[in-house]
Amino acid sequence: MSDQIKHECAVTLLRLRRGVEYFQRKYGTAYYGFQKLALMLEKQHNRGQDGAGIACVGLDPEPGVPCYRLEKSNRPPCLADLLEKIGSAIPPLPDEPLSGDAMKHLYPFCGELYLGHLRYGTFGRSGLEACHPFVRENACLDRTLLLAGNFNLTDTAEIFRILQATGHHPASRQDGALILQLIGHYLEQMRDRRRHNFSLAEVLADAMRNFDGAYTLCGLLGNGEAFAVRDPAGIRPGYYYFDDEVVAVSSERPAIQAAFDCSTAEVGELPPGQALLISRDAEVRFEQCLPRKPLRRCVFERIYFSRGNDAGIHQERKALGRALVPQLLEAVNRDWENTLFSYIPNTAQISFHGMLEALQEECWRETPAGRMPKVRFGQIAVKDAKFRTFIADAAARRDFYMHIYDVTYGLLHPGSDSLVVIDDSIVRGNTMRNAILPILDRLAPRRIVIASAAPPIRYPDCYGIDMASLRELVAFEAAVDLLNMHGKSELLERCYEEAKRQLSGPEPEMTNCVKPVYDEFTDAELTDAIARRLKPEGLRAELTLVFQTCANLAKCCPDHRGDWYFTGDYPTPGGFRVVNRALVNYMEKRDERAY
Repeated sequence: MSDQIKHECAVTLLRLRRGVEYFQRKYGTAYYGFQKLALMLEKQHNRGQDGAGIACVGLDPEPGVPCYRLEKSNRPPCLADLLEKIGSAIPPLPDEPLSGDAMKHLYPFCGELYLGHLRYGTFGRSGLEACHPFVRENACLDRTLLLAGNFNLTDTAEIFRILQATGHHPASRQDGALILQLIGHYLEQMRDRRRHNFSLAEVLADAMRNFDGAYTLCGLLGNGEAFAVRDPAGIRPGYYYFDDEVVAVSSERPAIQAAFDCSTAEVGELPPGQALLISRDAEVRFEQCLPRKPLRRCVFERIYFSRGNDAGIHQERKALGRALVPQLLEAVNRDWENTLFSYIPNTAQISFHGMLEALQEECWRETPAGRMPKVRFGQIAVKDAKFRTFIADAAARRDFYMHIYDVTYGLLHPGSDSLVVIDDSIVRGNTMRNAILPILDRLAPRRIVIASAAPPIRYPDCYGIDMASLRELVAFEAAVDLLNMHGKSELLERCYEEAKRQLSGPEPEMTNCVKPVYDEFTDAELTDAIARRLKPEGLRAELTLVFQTCANLAKCCPDHRGDWYFTGDYPTPGGFRVVNRALVNYMEKRDERAY
């Protein structure tokens, strides 16, 4: 992906179902659980580079000894730094194995339950206090709560109000801290009220019944109970696996497969709205704790965020590339001889493979008998992973910026070739305009065709992706250009007034006040306007943009209908409030987030 956008975090929970001695005998280490947790986090480091944290709970701790260990880091590279800090705190292991209880007492991060987290901070503080897991301590083990998650809520102000109304004094407005306190509040209430008929599912239901947003939450209690719960629309991802040795929960399926050498079929998807509950004796059960809602799994997970080595995601990304081929061939007039196909590294590579397969099939069909069909392709753009922009002068820095990417010389025929490059999506367009197009133009192609495996991103997000402002979306700025060009700028004013009116009314009655701006123009008109915005000054090549259609996106990712970035159809009432607030901020030139 050319634009760097921060997005969802990674969360991992691991429960050993056997004692520490068992793993010491079978695998030769009492740190089996810690090693597996570290591996699952390593396999998800794409999901978080702003902070990392690991907590460990041991069963039956001795009085006077904490029931958990916790370490965090926000020092880059945060996961490596965290693992080094924990490793350096562990003394040399004894030559002769100790009992499990002795190991847990003498050696930090040796226990039966683990909770790990990688953080991508979309906004707010980035200090250690913002890193998960969060802890709510209590003198009673069954009331001590550790919490980590992949979440964004649109109604944190309401949670803050509820906590105040129940006699609490929240020390922070951060959503993670508020969720921790709210679950902790209902946990204590339930313990007081139903000592012998305790239900962790009811605690979660009481705490989360009014949540508006997207989340996969994992928690540990000091007495050895644990849980994982996912939002009822299934917006955020979550997967689980268990056998007779472990229970594992993670944000991505391949992380579990890598750690435990299990098949795709053996890893289940966390059921939306249900809680996976792990008892103190490691029994697993599922309970519905939130009302069922229509599923709106985030489609951006499939396009970009999750790793492409997931079996389903791999096929879907290839399908997205295949679906673009008819438009691409039309854009280059089916000129096989004078067209070179490539991709923007690195996440667009799988879509490129799908595109290439479909191109080769088309080429075979069109090539006359007796001739060898040939699709020209190669890696044109090369990302310089170690490149750093260090020049202070702004003008010089802009010229230097394009060298974040390099190009492969000798593949393109200057002056005659069309160059087609696929990217997985275009959000702001800054990198495309300032880096990719200028460096590609140096090869002197006759035409550059930029293909996006995703449709134009028209609407802001409020469920965990760093796209909360309309001003950051090149598609919206292009739509405003069209309004001005056609003398229809008063439509934007009307949408603004309607957004202000709706924001002063009840949330359930809100609609998306930005939609009329896009409804005024065809997809082709919007695409051309985006191309004009992306075209850098002095570009010699003809520039064409090709976007995926929403209809093809739905066909390629049929089980992930969370497409509000493209359609404006938000899965929760809070989404409509956020998009309307984003429009008001845009019109009033407020440089602030919409939630």
